[in-house]
Amino acid sequence: MPVMVKLLVFAHTPPPHHGQSYMVRLLLDDLGGDRRRSKSPPESTSTQPTIACYHVNARLSRDLADIGQRQLGKIPALLWYCLQAIWCRFRHGVPNFYYVPAPGRRHAIYRDWLVMLCCRPFFKRLVLHWHAAGLGHWLEHSAHPWERWLTCRLLGRADLSIIQSRNNDPELAMLKPKREVVIPCGIPDPAAEIAGELEARRNARFAVRQRLFNGEAPAESQRQQSGESHGLVRIFYLGLCTRTKGLFDALDAVALLNRQWAAARLPLQAELVVAGKFWEQAERAEFEARCRQPDLQIIGQDGVKRSAIEYLGFLDERQKRQKFIEADAFCFPTYYESESFGLVLVEAMAYGLPIVTTKWRGIPELFPPTYPGIVEPRSPQQTAAALDAMLRNTSGWENRKWFLEHHQLARHLEQMRAALASLED
Repeated sequence: MPVMVKLLVFAHTPPPHHGQSYMVRLLLDDLGGDRRRSKSPPESTSTQPTIACYHVNARLSRDLADIGQRQLGKIPALLWYCLQAIWCRFRHGVPNFYYVPAPGRRHAIYRDWLVMLCCRPFFKRLVLHWHAAGLGHWLEHSAHPWERWLTCRLLGRADLSIIQSRNNDPELAMLKPKREVVIPCGIPDPAAEIAGELEARRNARFAVRQRLFNGEAPAESQRQQSGESHGLVRIFYLGLCTRTKGLFDALDAVALLNRQWAAARLPLQAELVVAGKFWEQAERAEFEARCRQPDLQIIGQDGVKRSAIEYLGFLDERQKRQKFIEADAFCFPTYYESESFGLVLVEAMAYGLPIVTTKWRGIPELFPPTYPGIVEPRSPQQTAAALDAMLRNTSGWENRKWFLEHHQLARHLEQMRAALASLED
């Protein structure tokens, strides 16, 4: 008979949709979902351990704007979720507690304390899955001594600590987990059904760009293959619209890129397509004002000046897929304090785009060791230079090949199953 590993998953799933909630949803789906909702649990003929999940959907936010907001009304909801977890512990005999800790924000860490105080004493084993980063930096530089002690007391000595990159290892060293594994995130292949068509588009757009960069007119066949607006380079930004995610650096980089191309008399213009929601209305107002500046104006096909920035807001899956297909490059110059992995970068890889991002936390580990599109944070000049080099020298399709080898969902889930199954070793 295979071993049964029972796991209490104390984590929220979409909505709201973001990297962490999405990955929890994928994990639950792979493991058969919430066992309490299954009338007839599937029988396994495998000798491998079966992992049975009991899910407490600890959702505290209505939407992305509500995430991380301090609201007293969230405390009763959190206590209710803790009671559900404790009930599952005794009703279903679930000994293992899976939890996704907070980043380095004081009020979010206080939430973790409450969950650990209420739940950890009742469970035999604790699994911490680190999707966000920044806790170690907060403990070292911002926490009061008593906060540091209490955090280490409540979150320390986890039976299993799952991190997304080696970059997280030293940050969490003071928590001294009993065992630690590195499991990079993976996603379902969003471009599997259109890979051939997409590769042809990437190659055709690249061939046209090469000729334009060299001062040559594209052949008519190349024009037809590359599609509309072959002189317009679409750079895609997708994510939370905030300064630390690199949005304003991306704006400045596009302005620099257009200035450089105009000075060289190249028949190319860059457009930044921005998708995502703003947390702060002040930042949105600043963004809109920046978009109206003269250095972010380009000449449209009708000969009339227009903004080089297209803001789309939040996109559903169908809309997002279309924008990834239409894009010529992806720009994500983040230095977000809680950024650990950058799941959106894996999506961009899957669509075979040239990617420019930052040397921030675990992001460089996503890419090949000598990947040229990684720049220093807070450097629009480096970002613009990297975009120019990538657009001149690659179609981006090698990024899709890297995705297929290293970041597919099946690989991630296989590693997760192995790590969770080892709890009963």
